[in-house]
Amino acid sequence: MANPQRNNKRILILGGGFGGVYTAMTLEKLLKRTSSVEIGLVSKENYLVFQPLLPEVISGSIGILDTITPIRRLCPNTNLYNREVESIDLKNNIVRTSSGFGPRPYQLEYDHLVIALGNITSFAGQPGISEHALPFKYLGDALVLRNHIIHALEEADIETNPELRRALLTFVIAGGGFSGVEAVAELNDFVRAGSRSFRHINPEEIQVVLLHARPLILPELPEDLAQFAQRLLQRRGVDIRLNTRLVVATADYALLDGGEKIPTKTLVSTVPSAPNPLVAGLPCKKESGRIVVNESLEVADYPGVWAVGDCAWIVDRKTGTPYPPTAQHAIREARCLAKNIVASLRGEPKQAFTFQALGMLAGLGHRSAVGEILGVKLSGVVAWLLWRAIYLSKMPGFDRKIRVATDWFLDLVLPPDIVQIRTEKSAGIGREHFEPHEVIFSQGDRADRLYIIVDGEVEVMKEEPGKGEVTLRRLGSGDCFGEIALVSDRPRTATVRSRTSVNVITMDREAFHALFAHLPPLRALFQRLIEQRLQAPTQ
Repeated sequence: MANPQRNNKRILILGGGFGGVYTAMTLEKLLKRTSSVEIGLVSKENYLVFQPLLPEVISGSIGILDTITPIRRLCPNTNLYNREVESIDLKNNIVRTSSGFGPRPYQLEYDHLVIALGNITSFAGQPGISEHALPFKYLGDALVLRNHIIHALEEADIETNPELRRALLTFVIAGGGFSGVEAVAELNDFVRAGSRSFRHINPEEIQVVLLHARPLILPELPEDLAQFAQRLLQRRGVDIRLNTRLVVATADYALLDGGEKIPTKTLVSTVPSAPNPLVAGLPCKKESGRIVVNESLEVADYPGVWAVGDCAWIVDRKTGTPYPPTAQHAIREARCLAKNIVASLRGEPKQAFTFQALGMLAGLGHRSAVGEILGVKLSGVVAWLLWRAIYLSKMPGFDRKIRVATDWFLDLVLPPDIVQIRTEKSAGIGREHFEPHEVIFSQGDRADRLYIIVDGEVEVMKEEPGKGEVTLRRLGSGDCFGEIALVSDRPRTATVRSRTSVNVITMDREAFHALFAHLPPLRALFQRLIEQRLQAPTQ
């Protein structure tokens, strides 16, 4: 696509979601007899995720790979660049992407650019959320969450400490919109049905909590339908906390805006969403972080640049409000945009985008759903059957339709699968957040990692015979702790407790020993530090 010797018109699409992929699919249909136009699509994944069915990956109702379709099959005549976009130069019509196996930079030129990068998950301004909450937006998030849930059940089955056991069996989801409600419904069904396979877990011990900042969940639906969904979830054991926000998270609990702490080892956040940083850095006009486009979906002052989907600010001319960032809108926007690009290439008039949503449906698990279609309100089994029929019909790819239909049939007759697939690698270096007066580790614990304080203050305490708990030292920003037990390979010799809110960088045992053994300056530094602390044990 970047060959300077070719005179073809180049259409470059950024983003592999509904907006980007359906733009490419429509362009292929409209330009199938035109050889003078090249279509390229840049996506960090080589597949399209059918996100409306993502919650069912949690429960295993649908196979992990059955919610995705390879982009190369959907768009066989489009050049797919399986890379991340690093920069967009609107002035010179150039997009730079990440390199492949080698370090060589890669850039693509374009005549028409379609920006369909969507939003990103962001936990900015919420202490501990990014470190300890599980996001739920992508396929990888669903797989990680499913594995985490099964791991929590496995640990709870053998745990004898009642407080830790209660935290392991408490599952907290923040966000009562479509994504949060569908996720909590599937999670609730899965943990209660799956727990029957564990000898020492009583389903009555399980607590599933849904946090929502508004007075009613599913604010996108009519009030009576939202109330129906709320009552149904509550009957199934979901503890719904309305007018409640998650403000802080640690490894041991979720802190709510009213001051309540919910001990949990599983915290899921579906709330935060922020503009893609690439979109935020563009010089074009924006509203609420989204690119402002005209009625033809073209970016003002930049001819040949278009935007679609979650990252585009498209105003409904009838209501004067922006269209919502949903899949059904992104698909229609993409089709309209593709037609307008073709019209622009042929010198024909462009059409204005207009679309009225046909309705909304939300799955509630356990063969029930709720929604409104063409003004008709539906709930229960009828809504569930319609929900499945509609989504099955919209699933791209005939082979995926067959796979999903088969998964749904087997889910009716077989018990839930509780296989945990371990895919994670050792993090090596990570981040953690602690609130005031939290125990970071206790005297006698296994030495598992080194801690480096980013900000905040901790105190090091030691239990001594006849003296009780003695303060050894206080540490602040830039200090580290936990090295003595790691170097000596013995249990922790002291307890460390946070005095204020603390953010730390952690290095696991394996990474620390690798550096300690093979980097002499670092080894010498820690040996001197340990000597100083052993010589002056008290403050």
